[in-house]
Amino acid sequence: MMPMVVVITRDVEARYRGFLGSIMLELAAGVYAHPRMSAGVRTRLWDVLSDWYGHLRQGSIVMTWADSAANGGLGLASLGEPPKTIVAHDAMLLVRRALPT
Repeated sequence: MMPMVVVITRDVEARYRGFLGSIMLELAAGVYAHPRMSAGVRTRLWDVLSDWYGHLRQGSIVMTWADSAANGGLGLASLGEPPKTIVAHDAMLLVRRALPT
């Protein structure tokens, strides 16, 4: 099975846009999708993004895909500081936001 993969970037360098745009469709600024990406390609894609992020350390990146073995049926990987935290609770994924002070 090759599920749809979505990558969302925020405040990252231009090199990410060029790289992701070469293998995925840019649906909106910083939002990329591929309708049928194999697990091997997805892993290699994430390895490149992780390596770059390890050196550049700017912005945030989230990748999601259908995964029947994961909580809520959604595979999820992230780098950086997203504005929301996604947590697993009772086999579901929930969004946690910090309360304003």
